[in-house]
Amino acid sequence: MVQLAILSGQRAGATATACRFPFHIGREHGADFRLEEDGVWDRHLELDLQMPEGFVLTVRPEAQAAVNDQPVRRTLLRNGDLIAIGSVQFRFWLSVTRQGSLRLREILTWVSLAVLCAAQIALIYRLLQ
Repeated sequence: MVQLAILSGQRAGATATACRFPFHIGREHGADFRLEEDGVWDRHLELDLQMPEGFVLTVRPEAQAAVNDQPVRRTLLRNGDLIAIGSVQFRFWLSVTRQGSLRLREILTWVSLAVLCAAQIALIYRLLQ
């Protein structure tokens, strides 16, 4: 659902995917996304999906974070926002979606059309006799 692309720090180039919310980021072992960088608190921040607003980033009172180089406590995130906590920067993205296969539906549609045509031909043949 949400992808965090790490731009700096020890894990630069890596990505993290958040599928369940709230999503916690910090140093502690129970965090959904664990970072061991300088300036990162045990439970630094939380991402949450709040409808109908969207994705909300909430920073813990003792911690500091910036979104697009602006200090924040709580903010609504947009696709492509740059988040900085401690010495780490990462980009907030909506993750790539995968389309499910429609093969079975397409086959059933064509079979239904073939049966309908066959029934109409049989009806015309019967009426002409």
